[in-house]
Amino acid sequence: MESPRHPAREWSIQEIVRSTGVTSRTLRHYQQVGLLTPSRTGHGGQRFYDGAALLRLQRILVLRELGLGLPEIGRVLDEQVETVSALRAHAAQLEREQERLSRIVASVQSTIRILETGGELMTDTMFDGFDHTQHREEVEERWGEQAYADSDRWWRSLSDTEKEGFREEVDALVAGFADTSARELPAEHEEVQALTARLYTWISAGWGGKRPGAEAFVGIGDMYVADPRFGATFTVDGRPFAEHVRDAMTVYALEHLE
Repeated sequence: MESPRHPAREWSIQEIVRSTGVTSRTLRHYQQVGLLTPSRTGHGGQRFYDGAALLRLQRILVLRELGLGLPEIGRVLDEQVETVSALRAHAAQLEREQERLSRIVASVQSTIRILETGGELMTDTMFDGFDHTQHREEVEERWGEQAYADSDRWWRSLSDTEKEGFREEVDALVAGFADTSARELPAEHEEVQALTARLYTWISAGWGGKRPGAEAFVGIGDMYVADPRFGATFTVDGRPFAEHVRDAMTVYALEHLE
């Protein structure tokens, strides 16, 4: 029950968009996948969000910043954890990330000073804080250092809005493949292949605009199946469908790519 000092309040979707920078399209998608439900829908379909919805949206955005995909976020939110305790855990993760980024800034500033004074470069300080993830290593091993460099340069060139649009597209693709898999549509089905064409465009963008050939595209599909991190992305309600995506990519590659 709301206390007299803290009366119940709701925010319109327009207020949420202005305050957070999250687009109305993203909020609708969060509702469609069951992550964030409006507290009520008013006249003309106007959606309103109460304090509990705002807290949930903040957690969603924090978890996105920490690199989680929507299926993983859903699993985290479904855990029966008291809100303040959950936010404390998120804050601790963000503080660790902030500390890591501060170390990167310090390492770059140290390199600048060394270059300006003619000192000796030291690997102990030059690379402090950098997160050399397995994804980078895998990309460089499979497709070369240039492939990773092009992708990284492209991502850093995007505005926040463009990055959000890129994330929205992959979320929509995951939802689409989850649906076609649940309906047991074959890989060569027109609807599945339309999704795969969008996936190819999305991957090409992530490669800095370079279009992967048939072998590379099939290789990415194989990685979706072999790597449990991608497997988690292509799992909804405990039902995996990475193989469905891989098979669709294989069909697309054979029919459209060289």
